[in-house]
Amino acid sequence: MSWFDESRLDDAAVLESADPVLRRIAEAGARVRREATDAAEAIHEGVSRALEQGRPRAVVAAGPDSRLLRAVLEPWCPVPFVAWPTAGLPGWAGSMDLVVVLAPAGADTEAASAAAEAVRRGCQVVVACPPRSLVAEHADGKWSTVLPTVTGDQLATAVVVLDYLDRVGLGPRADAESVATALDEVAASCSPYRDLAVNPAKMLAIAMADTSPVVWGGSVLAARAARRVAESIRRASGRSAIAGDAEHLLPVLEAARRRDVFDDPFAEGAPAARPLLLVLDDGAEEAVLREQRGRLQSVAAERGIRVETVTTDATTEVARYASLVLTGLYAAEYLRLGFVDDAPDDGSDDASDDGNQDR
Repeated sequence: MSWFDESRLDDAAVLESADPVLRRIAEAGARVRREATDAAEAIHEGVSRALEQGRPRAVVAAGPDSRLLRAVLEPWCPVPFVAWPTAGLPGWAGSMDLVVVLAPAGADTEAASAAAEAVRRGCQVVVACPPRSLVAEHADGKWSTVLPTVTGDQLATAVVVLDYLDRVGLGPRADAESVATALDEVAASCSPYRDLAVNPAKMLAIAMADTSPVVWGGSVLAARAARRVAESIRRASGRSAIAGDAEHLLPVLEAARRRDVFDDPFAEGAPAARPLLLVLDDGAEEAVLREQRGRLQSVAAERGIRVETVTTDATTEVARYASLVLTGLYAAEYLRLGFVDDAPDDGSDDASDDGNQDR
């Protein structure tokens, strides 16, 4: 049986054992800066060429990572935008269209296939990937721009592409420095060396320890962040965590039985873990989002369900998304660190004592 020991979150030895994971999380801002710097020249050249060619008829984001671009661009893109996460391209894509491919690792065969198909059809092509990789080789063409990346980080790679699209008038402001700054601020506030009493990610992990998190983000980007955070919680802890739209999460909250202060969580046949409502608030204040958030919080209050809210003061939409995701990644890792598995009682101690008595 496993149980959560919150003292482990301030235990130097425990934190040291997780240093590789925590260090990679903390370096997210540095990876964004590195990718932006390394790709700056290619972005400048690609933007100049794109402005000469004029605005495309449509934008197709191809490959497995296309959904992140869709979350950012759909509300902003002045031309039709399509996310195409499967192999190949839509049948109508041609020389009047722009195909964008994110391939942080550079070895994805579906991304390479999409890039090759775009080149064959004479599309404008923008690919972010390692410069000497399978995807880069397939993206080589007259109308292609390869934005070199080296970190393998999906977010940092996306920021490079979004910076390009911003400069050609196809997306919102995606200043790489603002994203990196937001990530640095989260790394400072959620640092493993910051006491749990003032560490929002450690406190969130403690709140989630005996629950099944239900994660909600109202805006398109916050909803995308909610899915990423729920996935991180599942991977790190092995515990259930779900994310979705308000109408999908409300039945989960409504089905929760009311809290009974006399429940013994360690008793045989104890009730399943209660839900916890985790709200990712990126500052979006549309009326429909306020109404959905109010309904979720009202049901949670009625059922005695704990509500936790993660907020951000970042200055751009992409930076706010990045901030919410990174806070969730920290919380998920602290949740993993806090769990302890009880050693099975095999009677070895008793046998040892009996042997000593015989002697």
